Amino acid sequence: MNYHPSRMLTLVYQPFAFGTIAILAYNEAKQNTRKRNLIGYWLFFLSVLAVLILDLATSGKGGLGPFIGVCVISGIFGIADAYTQGGMIGDLSYMLPEFMQSFLAGEAASGALTSGLRLMTKAIFNNSKDGLRKGAIMFFIISTIFELLCVILYAFVFPKLPIVKYYRSKAASEGSKTVTADLAAGGIQTSPEGATGESTQFERKGKKQLLKENIDYALDMFMIYTLTLSIFPGFLSEDTGKHSLGTWYALVLIAMYNVWDLVGRYVPLIKIINMESRKLITTAVVLRFLLVPAFYFTAKYGTQGWMIFLTSFLGLSNGYLTVCVLTAAPKGYKGPEQNALGNILVFFILG
Repeated sequence: MNYHPSRMLTLVYQPFAFGTIAILAYNEAKQNTRKRNLIGYWLFFLSVLAVLILDLATSGKGGLGPFIGVCVISGIFGIADAYTQGGMIGDLSYMLPEFMQSFLAGEAASGALTSGLRLMTKAIFNNSKDGLRKGAIMFFIISTIFELLCVILYAFVFPKLPIVKYYRSKAASEGSKTVTADLAAGGIQTSPEGATGESTQFERKGKKQLLKENIDYALDMFMIYTLTLSIFPGFLSEDTGKHSLGTWYALVLIAMYNVWDLVGRYVPLIKIINMESRKLITTAVVLRFLLVPAFYFTAKYGTQGWMIFLTSFLGLSNGYLTVCVLTAAPKGYKGPEQNALGNILVFFILG
């Protein structure tokens, strides 16, 4: 039986991610950001470890039972993504735009690294007995180590960076209650609520008003990721036909997407081509939908070279537009508003 795993896992992942971010975004002002992000990172670590344990427990036999188990783990990945991505983007929204760009580039770098590991393990075990499983085990062992490292770095290193403490203190002075635990982890104690007696300075725009003022950015993010996820990874990993690269073809396509997504997230650092106009960003996002017929006709009539080119452009445009939107949107708002807006935009990414 063909379960179409590349498509099914995305279908399982998405509703869990969407439902979780909806709840978290609605209650963002009441949350402990440090606790939220640590929950997300721990869930990522435990989920990757669970995949490894599931494979070892079933001796890699596969079947409906293990597939359902993988689907459950995929749902947990969705929950972890909502916790961490919303929390981190909300957190970084009141810091420098360069911090946001670096975080988003880091996300893409993880994808590129994942592809690199997959290509490496395939090359090592390609001709060995049970090579695919051995490669997967090696991949998940390395991934588990990386996820644990993320937990440690966020818990013990990130909150103590001077620049991070500065911006979190600034957000607290503007009325943010989500950074209290983060500041405490960095050795800074905040004043009790209401101690200043200046409650008026803590007035902030509500989520509805923020959404109304930034509906174009929200729809931009929704359209960017609707298009991207309609093609990557499901279409690229399954509807590839027969090509000279053979079993390497789908892996090369996914790797090219991830690498160019990473490149695209650094392009806005070049000021002259950093798109800041809201109208231009929306126009670029809409024009990007021309990739749908382009992929269709290339898959049907084109060569693998053209498919690799289109996949690279898909990644490049995804990374570039993501950074343009998420670095431009928070400008001009107070810390608590920037955190709320960051969560709203992630809601539209995962929606």
